[in-house]
Amino acid sequence: MGFFDRLKAGLAKTKNALFKQVDNLFRSFVRVDEDLLEELEELLIMADVGVNSTEAIIERLREKIKDDRITEPEACRVALQEILVEMIGDGEGLHLETAPSVILVIGVNGVGKTTSIAKIANRLKQNGKKVVLAAADTFRAAAIDQLAVWADRVGVELIKHTEGSDPAAVVFDAVSAAKKRCADVLIVDTAGRLHNKKNLMDELAKINRVIDRELPGASRETLLVLDATTGQNAVNQAKEFKNAANITGLILTKLDGTAKGGIVFSIKEELNIPVKFIGVGEQMDDMQEFSAKDFVDALFS
Repeated sequence: MGFFDRLKAGLAKTKNALFKQVDNLFRSFVRVDEDLLEELEELLIMADVGVNSTEAIIERLREKIKDDRITEPEACRVALQEILVEMIGDGEGLHLETAPSVILVIGVNGVGKTTSIAKIANRLKQNGKKVVLAAADTFRAAAIDQLAVWADRVGVELIKHTEGSDPAAVVFDAVSAAKKRCADVLIVDTAGRLHNKKNLMDELAKINRVIDRELPGASRETLLVLDATTGQNAVNQAKEFKNAANITGLILTKLDGTAKGGIVFSIKEELNIPVKFIGVGEQMDDMQEFSAKDFVDALFS
């Protein structure tokens, strides 16, 4: 099964919960009017698209209906799809121009951070890149052990210290190893806690200082992992992390386990951070670079 088919299958819950109803809505109207737009607005809000994003979508749709003189519901549905694709914007890959480049991965525990790191490492390795992992989430022994299992499975080197070690010291050793091994990419797992934002900010600042000093001018990505099943809560989490770190992209996991795939739209509208990867399953290749067009097509197809 190609990724688009897996994407379609993975988004089945969101599609059935929302876009089936959107489809039915367009079919039940003979012409485009305010009643149709009001019902559409309700459906989008129910699908975790978010109030602000929904209002923006409906406003743009209203303008398009007026400008293009749309009267047919089917033409209105096509216009809605175009607006949704535009709203998310083009997918943006990783910017890894230097060797080594650095990817910092952040996110609360339980969102699929470790498996996301493994899947990205696997993708990079398949593309011929040499990858080193750093277990800088020293807060929990389980996090180090879990990453070790994945590193072994993917076949990449892991730099780790014991539980409770200084995360910045782990990163220092990992940078040295990445330089020594002529690695292309260093991926750093960081502690997943938000309850004490000051600690998180201090820790990330310290890690960033080590990278700045040891790898001046290196390409950097800071990816925030969010669990799609938490809906609008994921958006709130992202806002908190955005205050603590300079996030360059999002990884949205567990889209296959939720009917709340609509949060993709509200994340983009409210945070203006690109979704770089989405996960729609447990397999190693079930995480792919995000494409707005494929995503919307899969919801409507």
